[in-house]
Amino acid sequence: MNPEASGERSVAAGWIGAAVTGDVIGLPAEILNAARDVQAPPGLTNLPPAPLCLGREAELVRLHEVGDTAIMQASTVHGLGGVGKTTLALAYAHRYRHAYSVVWWINADSPTRIEQSLAELTRRLLPGLTADRDRVAWAMAWLQWHPGWLLVFDNVEAVADLSPYLGALGGGRHLVTSRRAVGWPRSMRTLALGTLDAEQAVELIRATAYGETELTVRELQDVRALAAELGYLPLALEQAGAYLRQNPTVTVPAYYRRLPTKLDKAVDGLDAERTIARIWTQTLDALTARNPAAVELLYTLAWLAPDEVPVGLLETDDADPDAVPEALGDLAAYSMATVTRHAVSVHRLVQQVLRVGADAVPAGRLAAERALVRALDGLDPETGAWDPLIPHLIALAETRPDGHHDEVVTDLYYRAALRLHGQGHNARTVALFEAVLAQCEHDRGDLHPDTLTVRGNLARACEVAGDLRRAVRLFEQVLAQREQALGAMHPDTLRSRNNLASCYQTVGDLRRAVALQELVLAQFEQVLGTMHPDTLMGRSNLAYTYREAGTPERAVPLLEAVLAQRVQVLGELHPHTLISRSNLAGAYRAVGDLPRAVRLFEVVLAQREQALGATHPDTLMSRSNVACAYTTAGDARRAVSLQELALAQHEQVLGELHPATLTSRDNLACAYATFGDAGRAVPIYELVCVQREQVLGKLHPDTLLSRSNLAYGYAATGQVARAVPLLEEVLARREQVLGAQHPDTLTSRDNLAVAYGMAGRPDLAAALAAVDRHE
Repeated sequence: MNPEASGERSVAAGWIGAAVTGDVIGLPAEILNAARDVQAPPGLTNLPPAPLCLGREAELVRLHEVGDTAIMQASTVHGLGGVGKTTLALAYAHRYRHAYSVVWWINADSPTRIEQSLAELTRRLLPGLTADRDRVAWAMAWLQWHPGWLLVFDNVEAVADLSPYLGALGGGRHLVTSRRAVGWPRSMRTLALGTLDAEQAVELIRATAYGETELTVRELQDVRALAAELGYLPLALEQAGAYLRQNPTVTVPAYYRRLPTKLDKAVDGLDAERTIARIWTQTLDALTARNPAAVELLYTLAWLAPDEVPVGLLETDDADPDAVPEALGDLAAYSMATVTRHAVSVHRLVQQVLRVGADAVPAGRLAAERALVRALDGLDPETGAWDPLIPHLIALAETRPDGHHDEVVTDLYYRAALRLHGQGHNARTVALFEAVLAQCEHDRGDLHPDTLTVRGNLARACEVAGDLRRAVRLFEQVLAQREQALGAMHPDTLRSRNNLASCYQTVGDLRRAVALQELVLAQFEQVLGTMHPDTLMGRSNLAYTYREAGTPERAVPLLEAVLAQRVQVLGELHPHTLISRSNLAGAYRAVGDLPRAVRLFEVVLAQREQALGATHPDTLMSRSNVACAYTTAGDARRAVSLQELALAQHEQVLGELHPATLTSRDNLACAYATFGDAGRAVPIYELVCVQREQVLGKLHPDTLLSRSNLAYGYAATGQVARAVPLLEEVLARREQVLGAQHPDTLTSRDNLAVAYGMAGRPDLAAALAAVDRHE
């Protein structure tokens, strides 16, 4: 057979030993023979030092299996810049280097760098050659003569750059890392590399920053928060750990607060060119050259929520119908976004890098705002059509540049906040009300009634979200401003005073709460009369605070009076009357009068079923209250069966993640645990912990209560070693959120002391017991 070739620089041969693109270089026969005869010294390699590679065991095993079984023996690891592709490849090369005759690391971000790395192999094997082109040709010939090697092509920018090597070199293993997700030969195995899981991410920061130093519970919490903010991206985690190691006086929260300014900060021990910001800048440059519209779209995505952006949100009527799909395809090809048929997701750290250093109101943000205005125009929030887009409104509100005001977008924020309030998700409204408040202050002034109303809404959102200190400050500010604008005895001022008193009760400052609620009740009676609805509400709030302060006997007569008055004014079945009857039942239970409590809870349930229906949210709450009363009374059969029914109905009516559903789920677990089935309770406690953290945040009082309950479940099932660190965490967080003297904090301290005793640490139990509660 006589092969043919045509055109400039063509190569034709019956068998090609080594073909190099460009000028064809003929090597003398004795040098080519040396390529056959020269033997590599045992263990020849140019690998950089072995990295710290955590959480990638499955991927390492999979790569090795591919190397053993694939005919082509070529694999590509692809993923977002910084996800750990180079680390994985380097860890693989070090772990399995003895399985190969030669392991050679090739910097492959350009054809020139590839040739330089191959020329270096020749220098090690045949020092006499001096021309780089000769060295590349000789290295190719040597690799063809000597099978069993591993070539690692790191950071390949273009698939075509590997064409001269993948086809010509078949006697060993090729391992490629690249940000490119598509375009690889079909015979090549590909591995998409994702981020680490939460525990692995925490360990990477801890090991990099602190080595063998043991962290306190609070320090570990801070590391967990930082890992989550970094999106569990390995290079960002390593970069953070290296910075903290190099700057030991900088705390994790301080680094967290200054995070956007640290993403391109080089530190000792890390390649200055391999910081997060610089790596992604290189990718953006490549994308800009390929498809500028893709980069514009990425800057729009930077201002939306990171997950589940509907593809339809990004499309416009006047655009080329293929423009958005093609731009998304390029973003996916460069691993800058995860694209499905209907939705797009972008790593949160990519978003943060794109937002840093932007103009006051960058074009990408304006495009994101216009997209949401266009999508929500004419849609009624009450239909649920808004729900998939509310996370993106929250993301916009959270990143609103200082001084940026837009009435149309602000109206969307306000309507979204009202929608969330109606769903019981007040904890998610903080950023929305912050943005609305800024607009009100700008348009109407600091003391306008609308501004004060929104500031009060923000205070309430902060209270529900567990940011109690800020809630108190805001409520105090609203009260002072209403006193200034309206006078000390205006009904709106009295309502603000009542709200502040309730917040004092929430944070555990019961002395101030009682004093202020007694004052405001007297003022309600003076200004509005003894039977006004606000007066009755003030009387009910004072009774609740008496109960929380440990004097439920003072609450009972107040609640009996409120109930009688509401029956007289509103009727037996009015919702406020039913609330009063339920509150009175709770007070009876608190003073130990269980028969009256159970009967009254049962009456409220029957009345709510009659007035509101069997599946109204208030009815569901009553059903759960009755079940809790049965639990307190020791009626196991009725308590458990009713809690199971209440939970099923909550899930059906309100959904899996509604706060009331989470409370019902927690109540069921408590019933199981109370009646000796802690093993059944524990997985429910674990689920509620995860869900409350997701819905309410890590520091919300209900989230901390769930963690405490889970610790009880662990202890009850003999898992004391798991209970102790959880109780330590709850105590630290309650001290942080509620203060050292809050009743819940004191309960946590007692629970932890008991757990220390169960764990055989009486010294720690005694140390906790010795803490002066009145410090």
